[in-house]
Amino acid sequence: MDKGKVKLAMAPIGWTNDDMPDLGSENTFQQCVSEMALAGYTGTEVGNKYPKDPAVLKKALDLRGVQVCNQWFSSYLTTEDYSDVEKAFVAQLDFLEPLGCRVIGPAEQGLSIQGKIDTPVLTEKPYFSEDQWKRLTTGLNKLGKIARDRGFRMCYHHHMGTGCQLIEEVDRLLAETDPDLVWLLFDSGHFTFSGHDPVEAVKRYIDRIGHVHLKDLRPAVFEQVKKENMSFLDAVRAGVFTVPGDGSIDFPAIFAVLEEHDYSGWMVVEAEQDPAKANPFEYAKMARSYIRKHTDL
Repeated sequence: MDKGKVKLAMAPIGWTNDDMPDLGSENTFQQCVSEMALAGYTGTEVGNKYPKDPAVLKKALDLRGVQVCNQWFSSYLTTEDYSDVEKAFVAQLDFLEPLGCRVIGPAEQGLSIQGKIDTPVLTEKPYFSEDQWKRLTTGLNKLGKIARDRGFRMCYHHHMGTGCQLIEEVDRLLAETDPDLVWLLFDSGHFTFSGHDPVEAVKRYIDRIGHVHLKDLRPAVFEQVKKENMSFLDAVRAGVFTVPGDGSIDFPAIFAVLEEHDYSGWMVVEAEQDPAKANPFEYAKMARSYIRKHTDL
């Protein structure tokens, strides 16, 4: 891959988990970003322990040669007034802009069960009504225009436990939004968890992919998740996700598609795990070596 076009980042969720703060509660922001840099990453996404003042955050990251490449945005376009969602969206852009970040990643949280510890993720996922689909896609186009006009690329994050999880739902979201305003945040782990081939998905959506999450899946744990009908959070605790090269996903094939189509942007290693079971620095280094081997990055 072209080092001038593709950059590599690490998400902080392996050190501290946003949805389950007890996972990694002992790990500090300083430890997290220092270990990212030591492992060879130049980018990060924003975690719950990161300083809320962009000047303070930028100084800490600049010291380590790391920059913010994206931040998750919880949108509620299907369940809340659009004006309230837009206000929160603009506030997040205001935070990201001075950090030099140019990607924002919304995921629709209206009706989401991803944070419900007692709700099985594979059998109880929500489905949007026709009206909710219209509110979602219309709202995303509006937010996407705001982002584009400010120099950002808005990349929608399909996610387990939400109304945009299955490949046919991603198809609909992309078909009903403007390709100049709404991009896709491709997540290998979530496509695999939802029962789809991530290699076929990256081929299918390559023209709309604006940001990439590299997440692997442990097949033995996934079988346990299905057998016990676990919630998303319990699946994470059980270790269903891991870093590239430690699970079953064919990442060399994914890298080949991205390279063939001249992908330009960030690839982010994002594998939410229990840091007490999977040392985040060790796994960050493991993923970095694997990606270097298969991409020359």
